[in-house]
Amino acid sequence: MISIRKPVAFALTALSLASVAQSRAAGISDDVVRIGVITDMSSALSDLSGSGSVTAVKMAVEDFGGKVLDKPIEVLSADHHSKADVSSGTARTWFDIDKVDMITDLTNSAAALAAVDIAKEKNRIAIINGAGTTRLTNENCTPNSIHYAWDTYAMAHGAAKAIVKNGGDTWFFLTADYAFGQQIERDVTAVVTKSGGKVVGNARHPFNANDLSSFIFSAKSSKAKIIGLANGGGDTINSIKAAREFGINPAEQNLAGLAVFITDIHGVGLEQAQGLLLTAGFYWDLNDEARKWSRRFFEKTKKMPTAIQAANYSSTLHYLRSIQAAGTDDTAAVMAKMKSTKINDFFTQNGTIREDGRMVHDMYLAQVKTPEESKYPWDYYKILATIPGSEAFMPIEDSACPLLKQASGKPKS
Repeated sequence: MISIRKPVAFALTALSLASVAQSRAAGISDDVVRIGVITDMSSALSDLSGSGSVTAVKMAVEDFGGKVLDKPIEVLSADHHSKADVSSGTARTWFDIDKVDMITDLTNSAAALAAVDIAKEKNRIAIINGAGTTRLTNENCTPNSIHYAWDTYAMAHGAAKAIVKNGGDTWFFLTADYAFGQQIERDVTAVVTKSGGKVVGNARHPFNANDLSSFIFSAKSSKAKIIGLANGGGDTINSIKAAREFGINPAEQNLAGLAVFITDIHGVGLEQAQGLLLTAGFYWDLNDEARKWSRRFFEKTKKMPTAIQAANYSSTLHYLRSIQAAGTDDTAAVMAKMKSTKINDFFTQNGTIREDGRMVHDMYLAQVKTPEESKYPWDYYKILATIPGSEAFMPIEDSACPLLKQASGKPKS
């Protein structure tokens, strides 16, 4: 009897352990879902992201009900000061000690790339809304990262194509000298050249530069018809102001905003920004659904949302819904559900997440209104055209993402 019972007891124990392991795989690890917002709270990009992104994530959690699979949802936030080492250090601490399940926002390309590497190492999810570099869905793509709101390719193609087509065929770049600025300069250069235009020069300035006078002087001296602003946030605002101060004549040279957000226009004012062509991933006044959410956001922040802030809400809600649908917060299961489910909300309709992590959605070609055209506060854009997501973002066949090679089992052609 003893010889029979021992293997039975052993089998039951093994079955019990397997059941425990299975129950842990399903459901919520650590009995709480933790979302960490790593953003720029105090530097040049804080206005287009920053505390507004934290607010947007918290709004998504509140609208979801504050719990998922009957477990609470917590939101952490941190300022990376636009420094890659601070970003990666924060991500590592959150994953190792605070048991954070997903990090998001990640404004500033260098900071985002650093944090994504840690997320890959720790097998956690990273949703990038703030950074623009296409490296995130190319050589630096990972199985558990999503590039959601925008990228330099999409922003460049919308504005640059239209500008060259309308006679802006010589370009000079004013470029922020870090990963994002360099990437958008390369992307726009490719569009300008392919469209029959010519790049006559560039001037690269430090990130968060206080004095842009020498760089603006170089741009003015180039005689290029278009001065492309390959920078963002405070650097873009300062570039526009400096251009007007140093007498850049719109009849001879026009500014092209290559990564412009509505807070930039608000900071500069319509008098100086009027006529600027840009590409937008979201506009608060686009339709009734966008207006309804944006007015809620405005009540909390006293500002209309940027595309980055709106995307933080949308992507967080999509993440939570995917946990609910998957029945677990396991990284692989949630990523699979996020990629297999279309996104339909005020931010986008029929948005899809590709295997390289790129969320594909429509973009918009816009022009900044004149003061006379603006009828109410934050009425800043004329939407000139809708750019389908299939045209706005880099074709997947051009992606250098190694995941695509692994999926097909052979090198990309």
